[in-house]
Amino acid sequence: MDRKEDDKDTEFIKEEHDEKRNYIFQKSRVTKVAAVIVIVFLIIIIIGLVVSGTTFFDSSV
Repeated sequence: MDRKEDDKDTEFIKEEHDEKRNYIFQKSRVTKVAAVIVIVFLIIIIIGLVVSGTTFFDSSV
């Protein structure tokens, strides 16, 4: 029977100077810029959904 490895030592964010291999994000400039870009796009999408919802379903038109 195959035994799965435990991922208990996996970290969410890895510091730049650490030599670990089990991490999800690395604390670096690229990761920070990518996170900001994703957040901005999500905000733009949410604003677009709200604006389109109020425009298409406006009863005064």
